[in-house]
Amino acid sequence: MKTYTIWMGYDPREDLAYRVAKHSILSRTDPREVHVIPLSLENEAVKAVLTRPIERKDGKMWCPISKAPMATEFAISRFCVPFLQDHGWGLFIDSDVICLGDMRELFALANPSYSVMCVKHQQEVKEGETKMDGQLQTFYARKNWSSLCLYNCDRHCCGNSKLTLKALNTWPGRDLHAFKWLHDYEIGELPKKWNHLVGVNEPDSEALSGILHFTMGGKWFPDWKGGPLDDIWEEERAAMESSCKSAAPEESARYAKCDS
Repeated sequence: MKTYTIWMGYDPREDLAYRVAKHSILSRTDPREVHVIPLSLENEAVKAVLTRPIERKDGKMWCPISKAPMATEFAISRFCVPFLQDHGWGLFIDSDVICLGDMRELFALANPSYSVMCVKHQQEVKEGETKMDGQLQTFYARKNWSSLCLYNCDRHCCGNSKLTLKALNTWPGRDLHAFKWLHDYEIGELPKKWNHLVGVNEPDSEALSGILHFTMGGKWFPDWKGGPLDDIWEEERAAMESSCKSAAPEESARYAKCDS
């Protein structure tokens, strides 16, 4: 049986978002065929690869190399995927998502002609806007491209071999998020439905068969004031809680634990 690896960003402040996102995957894709791994800074494999400094300023994470804030713990760790997986295709995905489609359909789009594949968002610059729990909304080239991307992890035969440990640990975050180690022709494009930005993109029927990305924040934040498609996220949370209550202990753990 073929298996698919999904590396999901993990931040302990957003544990609920992670668990709901994970449930949305495992409830629509055969859980025997998909492996969801939390990309946590406490993961020993991540620690061995990601050695760049991370500081805190005024209680928030700060990247001294980028001279910029880090909204989540996985702001940079997402680029560890090609080092953590040594063959096949690995998917990185933010945790503030709801997956409404079968992830096997997404992996079926993987094209070995490319090193990375993602939805190539085009966005306007809106200075001073905030997101999530009051974090500054930072805009840069290829904003949100890296929030969901398929990595070709066969490094010996694709452009990801140019992503070195030195680059991972010394480049500013904006260069990593722009995939500066790759030529444009090495970056493939995924259909928009696989990373629909809630509150940014106009919703359509296609979006409801792919992945909803609540990039501006959502109901896992206690002071969330409400936003588009909150009802879908809340329905998924309720479905997760119902599954955990009714399932056998080992199945409940499969859906809910962040370290599974």
